Amino acid sequence: MTLPPLPIDAALPGLLAALKQRNMAVLQAPPGAGKTTRVPPALLATQIEAGQTGKIIMLEPRRLAARAAAERMAFEAGEPLGTTIGYRIRGESKTSASVRIEVVTEGILTRMIQSDPELPGISALIFDEFHERSLAADLGLALALETRAVLRPDLMLLAMSATLDAAPVATLMADEHGDAPVITAEGRAYPVDIIWPKAPLPAKARLEPAVADLICQAASQSTGGILAFLPGEGEIRRVERALAGRLPPDCVVMPLFGALAAAAQRAAITPLATGRKVVLATSIAETSLTIPDITNVVDAGRARRSLFDPGSGMSRLVTTRVSHAEATQRAGRAGRVKAGKCYRLWTKGEDGALASHPAPEIAAGDLAALALELAIWGADDLPFLTPPPPAALAEARKLLTALGALNANGKITPHGRVLAAMPLHPRLAHMLAIAGKQATPLAALLGERDPLPGAGSDLALRLDIIAGRAPEPSGSAPVLSRIRTEAKRLTRGLKNGANLSPAAMLALAYPDRIGQHRPGLAPRFVLSGGKGAKLRDHDPLAAAPYIVVASADGDPTEAQIRLAARLDESELRTLFAAQITQTQDCTWSRRDGRVLAQKHERFGALKLTSQPWPDAPPETIARAMLSGVRQLGLSLGPKAERLRKRAVLARQAGADIPDMSLPALMDNIEDWLLPHLTGIRSAAAWKQFNPEPALRAALDWGQMQALERVAPGQFTTPMGRSIAIDYDTDMPQIDLRLQEMFGTSRHPSVAGQPLRVTLLSPAGRPLQVTTDLPRFWVGEYLEVRKEMRGRYPKHYWPENPAEAQPTLKVRSKMGQK
Repeated sequence: MTLPPLPIDAALPGLLAALKQRNMAVLQAPPGAGKTTRVPPALLATQIEAGQTGKIIMLEPRRLAARAAAERMAFEAGEPLGTTIGYRIRGESKTSASVRIEVVTEGILTRMIQSDPELPGISALIFDEFHERSLAADLGLALALETRAVLRPDLMLLAMSATLDAAPVATLMADEHGDAPVITAEGRAYPVDIIWPKAPLPAKARLEPAVADLICQAASQSTGGILAFLPGEGEIRRVERALAGRLPPDCVVMPLFGALAAAAQRAAITPLATGRKVVLATSIAETSLTIPDITNVVDAGRARRSLFDPGSGMSRLVTTRVSHAEATQRAGRAGRVKAGKCYRLWTKGEDGALASHPAPEIAAGDLAALALELAIWGADDLPFLTPPPPAALAEARKLLTALGALNANGKITPHGRVLAAMPLHPRLAHMLAIAGKQATPLAALLGERDPLPGAGSDLALRLDIIAGRAPEPSGSAPVLSRIRTEAKRLTRGLKNGANLSPAAMLALAYPDRIGQHRPGLAPRFVLSGGKGAKLRDHDPLAAAPYIVVASADGDPTEAQIRLAARLDESELRTLFAAQITQTQDCTWSRRDGRVLAQKHERFGALKLTSQPWPDAPPETIARAMLSGVRQLGLSLGPKAERLRKRAVLARQAGADIPDMSLPALMDNIEDWLLPHLTGIRSAAAWKQFNPEPALRAALDWGQMQALERVAPGQFTTPMGRSIAIDYDTDMPQIDLRLQEMFGTSRHPSVAGQPLRVTLLSPAGRPLQVTTDLPRFWVGEYLEVRKEMRGRYPKHYWPENPAEAQPTLKVRSKMGQK
């Protein structure tokens, strides 16, 4: 049959020449250029002409696109599917011994390379839509580059992309002759006009009504079909309801999302005999699909992504703005068959704030499957366009070790090879490997959307409905049908395993998400992996002592549980007997205000049992009390605080004395306080504790001598009497009778600064505060003497106090009249 011309046709000669010369290339072609369906047949024709018999494998990031691409190529070749062109996707294939072009998806290419790295019978690998940066594509290309470098220099590699910067990919694929050739196809099939709104969508406005309005606008302004992009199935269903009765009679609304049945997906991309389609789709329709009767795109500008948190071990779905690359892909859908329009829900001004590309899956996703594949390959240093984040990869390996897929040295185990052979996440594969056929409904359920949204978290109810033990709620039939079909597929080749409850099976998959009810009535749980999680107040599992969490929102502080199962403690002990440990610990209890010395049975972060530990070593108790002191704060008391302030002043004056400021004491508290905490184990005991001996012990003999010299604790008066220096004020000070300082011609000092002296009357009342006695003697003293001689005539008031004899006696006892 004669094929209609496509923009890619002009680039094919240059691409085929580059592949013939270098055996590798990067093809950059805009959306709608026709690269997916035209390049593989053109490459096959050149191989047939050269007498080559190898198979061409093309990797597609989505199952719908893989199936549609194979069907289109077979149609254009005028052959039944499975003759020369076929496909293999999870749970479905159309292939034969005569197939020369095979479109595959997900982990199929990885399994092919891991099974036999030489890839016998395969001549070329094509990575379509590489700009989507799926984990399978990144890993597949990395493994293929290793295979080509070591075993198969003749293996042809081609990466095709619509929006990705080709230069880094060409550099990644470089060989001894330099970077891979980059071939660019210019232009798209037909022009697409972008229609922008006049104002941004208000912050609190709901997305679905706005999209429905935009679809109605597109329907009224054109006669062509409409493809609307929405984040997920929930939004699709709500927009579908919002459009009821609002569209022209010839419009047929059809959903399109990944979980939709294959027949319904085909119907959405197949032209109607009469009328026009309004397809409500997720990002599944962004690439590699031509829906023939679509000339209008309505873009909500949102995408739903899975973000993985290595700290919690959980992924959560978040709705974010699309990137420029995704928006370009979506708009291109309108120009596949003729000139079209793209109606966007964001303004031209907002467009400048969009990211250029979405984050690759390897940078934001769960890396457990990748870590397992790397262990099988036996090397980490694969040529990745984006290296996997070390923290996420380490967390993935920690999980695989817990599942028994890796040994203590990080090497693959026989059990790990069994898990890798299953088309499931390693968690679910581990569950099936042990529990066998009985676990397939649970595995299928966990891979689907919840068939009972809003019905509480208990998985047991859902499993009863799947098994026919409970009635099906209205509207759940399509989801339940998919779950049952997938469970049946997973059963193939599985043996019967140990007889386990659903919760026990779930615990095999999620050993880090076994939850223990926290003290109190609130439905809050601590998980065995160390994180927190919570249920809604009236959830059927709210009072369960133990649960296993299958799904949560991924909140790093305290995740909201979506799906869980009640677990008996006896089941936990049976399943994880080898991981339950006996521990002894002393900890400071903020709630009790004391050190608790206890023995525990632990599973991860869970305390299964606790009992007193009466013979805990004193040093262990003291260390726990140290945590209490950090929480309670340093309350030194008068004597210790006076010593501390003396040390601070002496250090400021240049003395070789340790820093005893409060921050420094807290930083070094273990050094100076720990040896003195023996017997102290409560807040009440700490309140009575005098830390002065501990502070003194922190100073050696020389430092104590320096302290007494620079900032002494006592002042010796001219009469030889010792009085305490007060360090509790803004500067050191003493209080004493004025007559006791007679004969002082030089003012006393402490730590390089004058000592503040409060001079008292014979009755002990303050007469003068001074930091300069010589000046006082020749100044204010004259007025003080005049007044005091009249009030206290029996006491000694000499004219020249700087040279007088100090005394505490009256004049008669001094022998004076």
